[in-house]
Amino acid sequence: MPYVLGIDIGNTTTTASVVRRRGIDWTHAEAVALDAGSATVPSALCLSAHGGLTVGASTSDGGGRTVRGFVRRVGDDVPVVLGGEAYPAQTLTAMLAGWVVEQVRATEGGPAEAVVVSHPAGWGPHRRELLRRALWEFEVPGVTLLPCPVTVAEGHAARGFAGDLAAVYALGGETFEGALVRRNDDGTYAPLGLPLGLPGCGGAEFVAELTDHVRAVLARELSALDGQWADAAARELPSACERAAHELSVAPQADVVLDLPTGPARVPVSRAEFEEMIRPAVRGTVDLLLRAVHSAGLEPARLDGVLLAGGATRVPLVAELLGAALPGPVKVAPDPQLVAAAGAALAARQVVAPRPRVPATRPGAEPVGVAGVRVGRAAAVARVPAGGRGPRHDEHGDDGFPGTPPPRPPVRIAPLELPRASRLASLRRRGREGSVR
Repeated sequence: MPYVLGIDIGNTTTTASVVRRRGIDWTHAEAVALDAGSATVPSALCLSAHGGLTVGASTSDGGGRTVRGFVRRVGDDVPVVLGGEAYPAQTLTAMLAGWVVEQVRATEGGPAEAVVVSHPAGWGPHRRELLRRALWEFEVPGVTLLPCPVTVAEGHAARGFAGDLAAVYALGGETFEGALVRRNDDGTYAPLGLPLGLPGCGGAEFVAELTDHVRAVLARELSALDGQWADAAARELPSACERAAHELSVAPQADVVLDLPTGPARVPVSRAEFEEMIRPAVRGTVDLLLRAVHSAGLEPARLDGVLLAGGATRVPLVAELLGAALPGPVKVAPDPQLVAAAGAALAARQVVAPRPRVPATRPGAEPVGVAGVRVGRAAAVARVPAGGRGPRHDEHGDDGFPGTPPPRPPVRIAPLELPRASRLASLRRRGREGSVR
């Protein structure tokens, strides 16, 4: 059955969704199982002991054979080292996107008619062009790049959100992004104003706060451990706290349990306690979203709603503080971790069968480009043509979050050449031989 594909490569996890064509109709967006039935896979690449490239993280990585967080480094002059070999971050991102495309191709029995990849809100033309070229080098043509706020809005619109102006609040494992979107006359969405981001803030920070709390409660027991037991407890504690944090998103209390030589150590934590630990961080993200609203010259009262995305938005405190700060409804999908990929798939449907465009009636409205993204300063589309590189798009805009350009080394090094297509094809063949962990 013909289909289109949407991919969201986050800093910690990657998700994908498909929309299938049935005659003249299209199905709803459906999440793709990428890892043993799970709809998410870690955004990590690992070289096995035999040299095979796999998606996911190694259980032990003493030799630096697993890399994570490379999406945020797209545009950085310093390469990422994987198994002793240097790669540009955009190459690793393209490898992961290519793996997803191949996984879905095998499941669906053929290639997608269109692919949309969701990228961070603050990316400008430089980073988009780097990824566009890397995708072409990695033999993943015909891709449309769209900013995450647009794909999130498309995902919520499919669930019934009918507003014209919305704030997008995306809180993932390690990054927060706040941005605005506006509905076009054809029903699609476009970015508005300047997005703001906060690296290092997300679910991982929440788990770290809980881990510090439990470590302080069990200080006496943990200090008495030595050798193998001390190492085991140090490895187990963050995982136990992560499980408890997930429980606290739906339950009023959870227990953090550690297996110690003297027996299980149990530390009860209430939701109220956990929310007090993370309240300053969540409040900071809400303040940043308000700044994004004001940067567009808008008052919060003009918003039709706040659209949530990212696994960390399951924490009830997020919706509570947003509801107190912004007057519109706060929209949370059943699984907010999947909403960006679903929206990307729905945008891919528009690439294949665009809605009829109605002449703009709003004063000062701008022309609309592919998948509803406006042409001009806020343009955010980069197409990878099926037949090759094609012309560069004349795009304008800030490259990265306002006031926080991509990190650069103090001394500029000579830029790396992208690996040749033959090298990438070899890595892709090796990747097919590997397995998702």
